[in-house]
Amino acid sequence: MASERPLLIPSPRVPNTQDLFTVPVLLDLFKSNSGRRVSFSGMETKNPAENSSSVEGTLNSSSSRRSILSTHSKASGGGGNSIREVTFADLGSKPVRHGSRGADSEGLSASQKEISDEDARLIYINDPVKTNEKFEFAGNSVRTSKYSFITFFPKNIFEQFHRVAYIYFLVIAVLNQLPQLAVFGRGVSVLPLAFVLSVTAIKDAYEDYRRHRSDRIENNRLASVLVNNQFQPKKWKDIRVGEIIKIHAGETLPCDMVLLSTSDPTGVAYVQTVNLDGESNLKTRYAKQETLFKMPEKEKVTGLIKCEKPNRNIYGFHANMEVDGKRLSLGPSNIILRGCELKNTEWGIGVAVYAGRETKAMLNNSGAPSKRSRLETHMNIEIIILSLFLITLCTIVSACALAWLLRHKNELNYLPYYRKKDSAGEDYNYYNVGLEILFTFLMSVIVFQIMIPISLYISMELVRVGQAYFMIRDTKMYDEASNSRFQCRSLNINEDLGQIKYVFSDKTGTLTENKMEFQRVSIWGVDYSGAKSQIEPVGYSVQVEGKVIKPKMNVKTDPELLQLSERRNDTKEGRHVYDFFLALAACNTIVPLVTDTSDPTEKMIDYQGESPDEQALVYAAAAYGFMLIERTSGYIVIDIQGERQRFNVLGLHEFDSDRKRMSVILGCPDKSVKVFVKGADTSMFGVIDKSLNMNILRATESHLHDYSSLGLRTLVVGMRQLSASEFERWHSSFEEASTAVIGRAALLRKVASAVENNLCILGASAIEDKLQQGVPEAIESLRIAGVKVWVLTGDKQETAISIGYSSKLLTSKMTQIVINNNSKESCRKSLEDAIVMSKKLMTVNGVTDNTGGSSEASPTPVALIIDGTSLVYILDSELEEQLFQLASKCSVVLCCRVAPLQKAGIVALVKNRTADMTLAIGDGANDVSMIQMADVGIGISGQEGRQAVMASDFAMGQFRFLVHLLLVHGHWNYQRMGYMILYNFYRNAVMVFLLFWFVLCTAFTLTTAISEWSSMLYSIIYTSLPTIVVGILDKDLSRRTLLKYPQLYGAGQRHECYNAKLFWLTMVDTLWQSAAIFFIPLLAYWGSSIDISSLGDLWILAVVILVNLHLAIDVIRWTWTTHAVIWGSIIATFICVTVIDALPSLIGYWAIFDVAKTATFWLCLLASVIVGLIPRFVVKYLYQYYSPCDVQIAREAEKFGNLREVGDVQIEMSAILGPQRR
Repeated sequence: MASERPLLIPSPRVPNTQDLFTVPVLLDLFKSNSGRRVSFSGMETKNPAENSSSVEGTLNSSSSRRSILSTHSKASGGGGNSIREVTFADLGSKPVRHGSRGADSEGLSASQKEISDEDARLIYINDPVKTNEKFEFAGNSVRTSKYSFITFFPKNIFEQFHRVAYIYFLVIAVLNQLPQLAVFGRGVSVLPLAFVLSVTAIKDAYEDYRRHRSDRIENNRLASVLVNNQFQPKKWKDIRVGEIIKIHAGETLPCDMVLLSTSDPTGVAYVQTVNLDGESNLKTRYAKQETLFKMPEKEKVTGLIKCEKPNRNIYGFHANMEVDGKRLSLGPSNIILRGCELKNTEWGIGVAVYAGRETKAMLNNSGAPSKRSRLETHMNIEIIILSLFLITLCTIVSACALAWLLRHKNELNYLPYYRKKDSAGEDYNYYNVGLEILFTFLMSVIVFQIMIPISLYISMELVRVGQAYFMIRDTKMYDEASNSRFQCRSLNINEDLGQIKYVFSDKTGTLTENKMEFQRVSIWGVDYSGAKSQIEPVGYSVQVEGKVIKPKMNVKTDPELLQLSERRNDTKEGRHVYDFFLALAACNTIVPLVTDTSDPTEKMIDYQGESPDEQALVYAAAAYGFMLIERTSGYIVIDIQGERQRFNVLGLHEFDSDRKRMSVILGCPDKSVKVFVKGADTSMFGVIDKSLNMNILRATESHLHDYSSLGLRTLVVGMRQLSASEFERWHSSFEEASTAVIGRAALLRKVASAVENNLCILGASAIEDKLQQGVPEAIESLRIAGVKVWVLTGDKQETAISIGYSSKLLTSKMTQIVINNNSKESCRKSLEDAIVMSKKLMTVNGVTDNTGGSSEASPTPVALIIDGTSLVYILDSELEEQLFQLASKCSVVLCCRVAPLQKAGIVALVKNRTADMTLAIGDGANDVSMIQMADVGIGISGQEGRQAVMASDFAMGQFRFLVHLLLVHGHWNYQRMGYMILYNFYRNAVMVFLLFWFVLCTAFTLTTAISEWSSMLYSIIYTSLPTIVVGILDKDLSRRTLLKYPQLYGAGQRHECYNAKLFWLTMVDTLWQSAAIFFIPLLAYWGSSIDISSLGDLWILAVVILVNLHLAIDVIRWTWTTHAVIWGSIIATFICVTVIDALPSLIGYWAIFDVAKTATFWLCLLASVIVGLIPRFVVKYLYQYYSPCDVQIAREAEKFGNLREVGDVQIEMSAILGPQRR
């Protein structure tokens, strides 16, 4: 869900308005980043029953999350659910501000102090030369590319060598250049590293070329810029700060600009920020009255803007403007950012204040966070072990060489390897014993270098790209509603999707659709939509200029309420209904847009707003005959039961997280002035005049509790009439606050709070945010898979619990432990009691089960429900450990009324205390911190912009796709990558041990039988392609089986495909296979006259055939591609060896042709492969037959039982493990 973004929207005075004061309509300027700061309060209550009726209101701010009041329900869930609930609450506490320490600090910091010349940038309007004279501000040319033609090579190479393994291979290549250590050809030794670096560089270069191309197109777009008193086309890249720019409807802004004037006489402009934050709803921006009627083409426009330095906050702006001797304050509603598109406004004129890389859009242009795969992290341990193997082998060779030298020291003058002197009596190819041993060690490192598989890294990258391609193309994860495919924004952690143990999910917009539907209403203490029957959705329509105008969305209406709404002010009930729906239609920032339909006599009115809640309420008002027709910055027109009435908007106080409400001051047609207020019950009940009618108040509170228990989002509406003196005081205070330079935001809140009091309660509304399709089934599948789902939401407790039941997160069998506290000591006591309770429940249940004859006790599922107030005292304290102990015993954890940073704290609580993988999923800016904290972050591309998507590793359209992503693709990716890493270790280790055996038999001289070209091509051509293809295409189980038996996902949680046991078994198998390949041909040709090159060809062919057959034995799903690469690699090896031996310039000329003529050659080849594979084949058979794992059982059922015939057969799965402590 998106962050709170309270904006101050100034509404200029409306010309020719008589008899009423008309004042600027302002929203709060500087609560710009409050999405990370949600204020929660405790409530003083006389008894729990009173407290249980408190309900949280749905607030209509620009995609803001609602602030929640702590509540305590006596029987949460109600109904027929047999729920055992244990509640630990601290009643009667004083109000506490939490969610973040010093909630006001960030919001007020900008307005608390004057912008000094040192901390500000000065922009001289229409004078770019003077503007850039002292400080050369950034030009408007943007660059998203990483490299230039000159910097590509050094910068890319530097980045690639961040991998320590690459430095290792570089050192090896350098050592091989020394004459004393040259084992392979100097050029050949560099080729493997050069190949890997080149492939990665080509990939990076192509990606950067695409960025360059996109930048070039962007920078060469044209905009109208004022030059010599005329607007002329100018390329975006040439625009400078201080220039005046004219934007027409449908055009995109080239830079951040302060709005000076628009085509609308009131100075309003409508913009769409879809390119900035993904939100398609229109936003309103305003020009100041003092610059509204200035025409730059006709008169010289001058002035000075002093604004804050460039920053990332796209929802905040602090500046002052001096025009015609007047000093004006500027806020977020006066600036339009780069990337926004002008809509429903003919033109707008503004001055550039931030350009190019200093624009807010570019400052926020950071990619997804870089994360490392858990599998790759564990792989580093095996890399270290292999390095120790390498050092051990080199040490053994060096020690044996030392013993050999000392034993044959008197023969060194005559031995061909160590002739001390040549025929001329000069020293020949010999150093002292110490240097000889050192050189032997270093040469051993060069010979055995492939023990660390350099090809593994590039293979992993290619496999991940292939896996990402198939995930993106998966139609099961395609969302038709939003026309969005699955997005893979990070290629580093595909395999982590198969090891997730904890899922942390937002609620609104993630589990629910965030498409609000008006459901229930309480007006003056009467519930008009409870048990009464509702008619089908109807659409109210009005006649305008001979054409029928209908709302785009129809709403279900209550027949009795519909009749009352048509009576207007004829009765007392009618007056209350009139005021209630007038408040819904007027107290908002909705922009009505009239669009054509296929019927020329009908038009459709579409309500555009920054909050789905506001849209639902305005559509509901229209359904009851209060249709908002027109909105300007100074007035609104509402059709009330066929009569069009104009209301002057005298003031508008937008929602902020301190007041938790919004208000509008209207000048009504009868010359009266009224203030309409709507907000959360926590804030509204404090400003309601309780002396008017307590029975109405209690009835409304009861209705609110009922609504929230059904999972509905609630809102309280009130009003009062202002006297002339009250309006005068408000007007004066408002003008003073809105023009203040210091503490402007605090002053405006004070003004709003002063007028929002002694209200008469009108009623309450309830909106339903429906569950997304497939959410209950998805949560059930994840639970069966052993994945713990935690919901972290800002919603009220009753609302969250209700959604928990409807989504199957909570069940009637669960015991609920509820913790709501307002002090650290009470939190400590509650946690201790809860831990004791959870242990007692598990113990009692186990005894009961055993006495009942059950062979195995299944613990009672426990659900922990905790609020944000309690988390303030628990997180970042010694109580964290107790919370984790309690939460780890619970099947479900539901955190209510939590702030964004608290979400990240909950994720860190688990992540830092267990070795289990965590996943966070959300749809808004207030989920970003949670998404970035988790091992895997997933963004939902929903109704609240793209902030979560921009910060995520993966993105998708619906929560239900998580089942396919984890249980299918996650399982496949983990199984493939785990096998591929082990196979790469095995493949290279076989070759290293083969070389090692040969060194032991050749006086430790480190000569090699295998040609240097074959050694180089072994990891590049002979064996690399099959493992990549298998890593992309192989499937151990079908999608159908994985979805039918979610328990199979536990293989990744238990690390069955990659662990230390498998690694050591692989190394033992490697020793056997290398010995079989080496010694069988050696013994067969012992005493013969075969040359070393012929024997080397036999060995390399045997190794390639063996490792490829080893892979073929493990392949589960054969495709024509798999056949082609495995058998093709073997054929390619024969061809390469033949070509190499056919070149006279290389050692071993014609060797393969001589040796291949004999039967011994082919028998040795066959015997080596068979003997090498027999132990693996036997062990694999015995293991699968006598001790099969879940995957193997399911595979057998899939293979022989066809699964359709055994659909009702229960497959016994391994137990799900508890959390592993770090």
